[in-house]
This record gives sequence, structure tokens and C-alpha cells, in this order.
Amino acid sequence: MLEKFEVYITPFKLKRMIHVYLPVNYDKENKRYPVLYMYDGHNLFLDEDATYGASWRMAEYLDYIEGDLIVVGIECNHEGNERLKEFCPYEIHHQHFGDIHGRGEALMNWVVEEFKPMIDQKYRTRPEREYTGIGGSSMGGLMSIYTVARYNAYFSKAACLSSAIIFCFNQTLETVEQSVIDPNTRVYLDWGSNESRNKKALAYATSRNLEVAHLFDLQGASVYPRIVVDGAHNEQTWEKQVPIFLHYLFDL
Repeated sequence: MLEKFEVYITPFKLKRMIHVYLPVNYDKENKRYPVLYMYDGHNLFLDEDATYGASWRMAEYLDYIEGDLIVVGIECNHEGNERLKEFCPYEIHHQHFGDIHGRGEALMNWVVEEFKPMIDQKYRTRPEREYTGIGGSSMGGLMSIYTVARYNAYFSKAACLSSAIIFCFNQTLETVEQSVIDPNTRVYLDWGSNESRNKKALAYATSRNLEVAHLFDLQGASVYPRIVVDGAHNEQTWEKQVPIFLHYLFDL
């Protein structure tokens, strides 16, 4: 079952659409469910909502396996480069996009202080950190790394697909290295072999992701780094990874 509703993001003074998946037996049972929060919520469930006409089809998969999981997708800001700003937690300069004044920290402060408590009140969730995850792809993958490290008191699981760590690699390493991470943390990291232009670029992408994975591992977290063979930077590839990261993070 899918639901949509608007929320007001206080620090941005903007309304935003929220996309929610509820388990098939949600209305038939009275139990509580783990929650996976995700970036780019419009791309998760329905092709007609997706930016490029293809979604991750997560609702179809979760219905098929009768997965006991609530998924809450936060839609991005579609105006200009606003998505880059909202899904970036750092101040960076990029050769193509110029100066990016990241607003990711403000977004996540809003999530933990206002949005998550609202979701926990609205739905039958299991609000504890051990039942709460974060996920996303590209800039959403970057934000998922940042979130599970910086906000580890709230999120114990992260699905980080094709993470855009090239934008801010050193800052990402510093965030993970300086965060206090509970050993009861699971992090899924992947990158597609076809996202890189050549073998050297793929080696760089692999090295960067493995360095991030190593820092999580040093803190005792469980990490699953994975090259997706023939994987591209698109929804069609990320859809195929849904069963893999859901099983790893939530044992579904």
C-alpha cells in the first residue's frame, strides 16, 4: 500500500512530497515495523512518479516477499541545482557545478528532530535505532554515508548505492573517521562497473569506496562493499540491487 502526503521542511521553508510504502498486512495486523528512510522518494515505487520514467519498483518487490518494512521516501527539490545542495552535507567547489553550499546537515537535523518523530506517531513503527535505516543513490548515497555516520544514534543501517563521494571524498572520510559509530551498524556500499569511463577510473572508484568501507570496519561496523558488474548509474541498475541490500540490512 502506498501513501503520499506533503510536509513542511522547516529550515528550507518549503513543502515537499513524501512517498510511503506500508506492508501488505499493515491494516490486518497490529504489529510494529522497521523503517527505511530514503532520499529521492519519487523514484522508489511508481514509474509515473520517477524522474526518468523508471522506478526502483520497491513496492512490487516488498509486496511479493510480504516484507515487514515501512519505506519512507523524501522527494528531492527538483529546481535547478537545489537537489545537489540539499543532498550534500559539505561546502564544496565543483568544476561543472561551481560552489555548492551543502544543506545536508540542515535537512538531517530536520529529519531527526521533526520528521522522524512525526512518522513514528503517524505509523506503527519500531522507532529504535536498531530498526531504522537510511538509503539512497548517487547524491542520496553520499547522504546515506553521511547520515549513518553522523547520525548513528538514530540510524543503524545504510544502503549507499553509487554514492557521489567523488564530490567530497576527503570530507566523507573525515566524517566517518571522526564519528562515533556503534558496532551494531550495517552499511551496504555498491558502485557499478559501467559508471566509470575506463579501467583506471573504475580502479579509482573501487579504491574510494573501499577506503570508506575500511573506516566503517575499523569502528566495528559490518560493511558489504560490492562492485555491480555491468552496473550503470541509473534506476534500472539500482532496482536490481533492492533484494540484495534489503536482505543484508533487514534480513528480508
